[in-house]
Amino acid sequence: MFSYVALGTRDLARAVRFYDAALAPLGHHRIADYDATALSAAWGLDDPGPHLWLTQPFDGQPASVGNGTMVSFLAHSRSAVDAFHAAALAQGGTDEGPPGLRPQYGPDFYAAYVRDPDGNKLNAVCYRPDDTAGP
Repeated sequence: MFSYVALGTRDLARAVRFYDAALAPLGHHRIADYDATALSAAWGLDDPGPHLWLTQPFDGQPASVGNGTMVSFLAHSRSAVDAFHAAALAQGGTDEGPPGLRPQYGPDFYAAYVRDPDGNKLNAVCYRPDDTAGP
């Protein structure tokens, strides 16, 4: 359904450090070249995606977060969810819900919630009943 999701950032260099670390445990790596003159960076799969873009807003206004907006990343294992959460916090993210089961969403819904340094809400979720990795 999705080709890409774009989130705004006020500090692209900081966003690149955060997302490189937080998405690596989930198997997502940066796909777009990034340098000090870049306005955006992306992670995921090449076109047609899916991928995530972090960008400085094109209108020149400060980036802001949406209330009720969240990007969810599929994790191949519960330990990958744990690693995502730990890496996000180590790179300046804030905790919005530690790793654990959320049975209200399903019997095997294992997730962790964070906000990136710009305040964008993210989660990683594994739907597997144990820590057996798979596609």
